[in-house]
Amino acid sequence: MKKNTKKALIILAVILGVWLIIEVSFLWLIMIISGLIALAVYDMNQTKHSLWRNFPIVGRLRWVFEELRPPIRQYFMESDIDGVPFNRQERSLVYRRSKKLVSTIPFGTKVDVYKAGYEWIGHSLSAVKAKDLDHDPRIVIGDTLCSKPYSASIFNVSAMSFGALSSAAVKSLGYGAKIGGFALNTGEGGISKYHLESNCDLIWQVGTGYFGCRNEDGTFNPELFKEKSNYENVKMVEIKLSQGAKPGHGGILPANKNTPEIAEGRGVKPHTQVDSPPIHSAFTSAEEMMKFITKLRDLSGGKPIGIKLCIGRKEEFINLCKVMHLTGLKPDFITIDGGEGGTGAAPLEYTNSVGMPLREALVFVVDALIGFDLKKDIKVIASGKVLNGMDILKKLSLGADLCASARGMMFSLGCIQALDCHKNTCPTGVATQNKRLGSALIVEDKKQRVANYHKGTIESFIELLASSGLDDFDKLTRKHVFYRLDETKYKRYDELYKPLTPGDLLKAPYPKDFKRFMN
Repeated sequence: MKKNTKKALIILAVILGVWLIIEVSFLWLIMIISGLIALAVYDMNQTKHSLWRNFPIVGRLRWVFEELRPPIRQYFMESDIDGVPFNRQERSLVYRRSKKLVSTIPFGTKVDVYKAGYEWIGHSLSAVKAKDLDHDPRIVIGDTLCSKPYSASIFNVSAMSFGALSSAAVKSLGYGAKIGGFALNTGEGGISKYHLESNCDLIWQVGTGYFGCRNEDGTFNPELFKEKSNYENVKMVEIKLSQGAKPGHGGILPANKNTPEIAEGRGVKPHTQVDSPPIHSAFTSAEEMMKFITKLRDLSGGKPIGIKLCIGRKEEFINLCKVMHLTGLKPDFITIDGGEGGTGAAPLEYTNSVGMPLREALVFVVDALIGFDLKKDIKVIASGKVLNGMDILKKLSLGADLCASARGMMFSLGCIQALDCHKNTCPTGVATQNKRLGSALIVEDKKQRVANYHKGTIESFIELLASSGLDDFDKLTRKHVFYRLDETKYKRYDELYKPLTPGDLLKAPYPKDFKRFMN
């Protein structure tokens, strides 16, 4: 059959060639048809794609449809509430708040309030006036162990590196943070000149690659750390143990992506491959980690030092708590990244199946710290799909002291969830190092949108707090949020996650949820 097809194509090509000689006026048509014939012959003879061999030319349409599927689904097929990882209603809220447009919606909720997983707050008949509350809620970190504690906003920019983000995106976030009075986490890629340009408050994240404070062999360099941690606008240092997008997975910066600009911030040679191991080389045990934290606090001149992790094995965190209690050495804050975190591109198995989700992780960490009587000295930051005022309220009711958002801040920059972050082809110039694409992001415009989004989100949180009858966010508890189990049953957070009291884990009998981890 295939031989006959080839013969037919050859005969057709000969006929068309003769026709070309006779009718020169049809040259353009002949050229198109000849090109298609050549493409068909190629498709039938190539060996990589069986679909092309069986269906020459037409089989290529599959790749076209694959490219078109995500935008067609997003713009024409999704409802307002079924998109992932963030639905249209959630994205639109950020867009409207960042532009200071009306963010109210008409005609009631589109959410199925009887579906398992639905959450709501219990408002009070004794609601307070929102205008009487503090509209710049802040929390002091490092007030017990540091000579330079930091008063942080309860809503900040989560970790994203220059390299993952464009220079314009980093500058916009920085200037927005400066306007709004909140902090920008540098991500593990180090402190770039774009982070410093705005003079905003920075949380310097130090990962396993020790970017910005490393020796040539990739080990930690205390002198470089001392120099940079003493920058005036570096307010805290966060040691990254793992992240929600790919916990327990190292990273590689390929040589072709290691540009001079990126290399400068990371303290590495440009155009060379740079590895980020899955574990730290500066410490190998919980005891050594606590000593390392103390060392960094001293080198930084007394600034708050914390750790960031996605919870994996509970017994390992319990061991950390035991060491903190026994030695008296501890971090000033702990950032809990939920397994649903997503600004780092990762293998599918890691994205979908590794790392504890934020709600369960946050409850566990807060209760463990309370049980070992450590919570009074350690602040907890919640990170992972925190987008609006209700998200902040839920996390604080579970025991977090403050929150951080990455993708929410990206939306305020203009991210459209094109899901091209890892391809260097981000159409809005947010997550790319392509100069042409990045130039479309105008810092003067976007910096104000970042600040607007932060302010609007804080305002919505304050209004929810007032509706709950509370005049201060530190009065939020697990009693204030309800969670639907099925169509007819629901419970409050405090019924689902019974809170511990200080010292519950210092002596037996231990609470049943912790008993198996205490031996």
